Amino acid sequence: MEAELAEVRDFLARHAPFDRLPGEVLAALPRRCTLRYERRGSVVLDVGDHGDGLYVVRSGAVEVRDETGELVDRVGTGEAFGMSSLLEHRPTRYRCTAVEDTLLLVLEPEAFDELSRTHPDFATFYAATHHARLARAIGNLQRATSGSTVLGTRVGDLLTRGPVTTSLTATVADAAAAMSSAGVSSILVVADGELRGIVTDRDLRNRVLAVGLSPDSEVQSVMTAEPVTLSIDALAFEALLEMVSRDIHHLPVLDDSGRPVGLVSTTDLVRLENANPVYLAATIGAQTTLAGVIAEAPGIHAVLGQLVERDVSAADISRVATALGDAVRRRVVALVEDELGPPPVPYSWVVLGSAAREEEGFTADQDHAIVLATETDEAGDAWFAELAERVTSTLEQCGWPRCPGGMMATNPQWRLSVGQWRDRFADWSREPDPDAVLHSAVFHDMRHLVGDRRLAEQVHQSSVAMASPRLLGHLSRQALATRPPLGFFRGLVLERHGEHRDTLDIKRPISGVVQLARIHALRAGSPALSTRRRLNAAATAGLLDPDTAAELSDALELMSYVRLHHQAAQVRAGRQPDNNVAPANLTQRQRRHLRDAFEIVRTAKQHLADRLLPGFQ
Repeated sequence: MEAELAEVRDFLARHAPFDRLPGEVLAALPRRCTLRYERRGSVVLDVGDHGDGLYVVRSGAVEVRDETGELVDRVGTGEAFGMSSLLEHRPTRYRCTAVEDTLLLVLEPEAFDELSRTHPDFATFYAATHHARLARAIGNLQRATSGSTVLGTRVGDLLTRGPVTTSLTATVADAAAAMSSAGVSSILVVADGELRGIVTDRDLRNRVLAVGLSPDSEVQSVMTAEPVTLSIDALAFEALLEMVSRDIHHLPVLDDSGRPVGLVSTTDLVRLENANPVYLAATIGAQTTLAGVIAEAPGIHAVLGQLVERDVSAADISRVATALGDAVRRRVVALVEDELGPPPVPYSWVVLGSAAREEEGFTADQDHAIVLATETDEAGDAWFAELAERVTSTLEQCGWPRCPGGMMATNPQWRLSVGQWRDRFADWSREPDPDAVLHSAVFHDMRHLVGDRRLAEQVHQSSVAMASPRLLGHLSRQALATRPPLGFFRGLVLERHGEHRDTLDIKRPISGVVQLARIHALRAGSPALSTRRRLNAAATAGLLDPDTAAELSDALELMSYVRLHHQAAQVRAGRQPDNNVAPANLTQRQRRHLRDAFEIVRTAKQHLADRLLPGFQ
């Protein structure tokens, strides 16, 4: 008997997380385990079962499938299953079937709870395994039925070679020779590892040959400086959209540190399938009148509906929605500016809120502002006031209602110079009264759209640097004031009265993740805008546990997915889309996943609340 117990102890000691337990603790575990033999094909644990404890595979293999039969894990020697029921103290949502003749060690529930309480690494290990299975379940939920799509392809996946580069002082002849030798139609101009410009074959024709420029001229005299670029994880759709809307054929690709890693061209993209969003964006960009843009804008909902039907991920649909919205907004600003004439001073038209975070959907109102290079006189004020009113009025006709809170460039207090914006953020940070906290949350989500990009970036970077601990404390308390619609016993909390009776407002928990990400990113000093990038930045800075950041991203994806499908159904039925989801219209599986997502948000908020100790103001 003692020999058998020693063998079990030695087996556990070879596998995580038991290998990190103290020797005396490990030695006591075999007496709290039972051995179980399962024949191939037998169901060890079924959906709805509580289970007998933590099942550790001694030999053999077990498949873990969700309620729909989708495979979410295959558990082999030394690995475990059954932790979801133990961690959540409720029936499991998985069916676990032996796919080989299997010998199991079953650790009793009381022992699992004791180890989780006294050894945090043990609990963390199995919590991570549990949430990884939830993430795979989300992936199953979103598995596309239409095959590969341009939306699912990242720019980084299109790169087949490193960039062909030259220096600022190289001659035009040298650059042309390098392009010819590499068989490419463009070359990147780099200095100290940073991208300074791009030269294309079109530049060589128009800027050298057509004007009789000497081949001995330096490349920097003919290059396009500060070219439009994309990050390595941008979508191929975004690359094509940029090319269509700007009439360019090459886009440098930058890594996370801003250094060039390659280049994509229209030739790379035509190999991908044709996608309606691209053609809609091209049509919008080709309009020569505001009336034409207004006529094309409703097509955005139709495109988004098609993407929902194709089961594209919520993150990708939101990026497409934002990209198409940007196409409309850019064209409207350009056409209005053509009508008004040249601006009195350089400016940046910026978008705020979900548009700034590239997280738009079927519903969004207008949130925008203007950053001026310098303060303007009375005539200048009148020019920008007219620009703001005409753009806002046109966007309203395109389907974006005016912001009820007046967070628009039509409001004079949101048409400020760089210096004035900096002073405004400094005031909000120094004296964070309720209005300041509200405005700070809105304007920290600021993204350049049209004009001089540097103006917006100066303001945004300053706003991040000025975020004081006191302001962060107030933003945190604001975030904690709204709880996800989850009851004490994990029941969904629904509206009891009014037109939205028996529904839940899905926007509330989504906003909860957005707020948490913003706060943690500001604490990290990160200028990131999208919620997912902010969560990653906070995790990289050590301010947020990487597993928590991943769980929040998964929760955001699932909740956004449910909202988009709800809104698409409303649009198909000819109704105005909203955020009020009726659980009765969801499958049992979707309701369970929503509860999981809400629990993740609630737990993350509790962790934030724990940081709000006296003095965190």
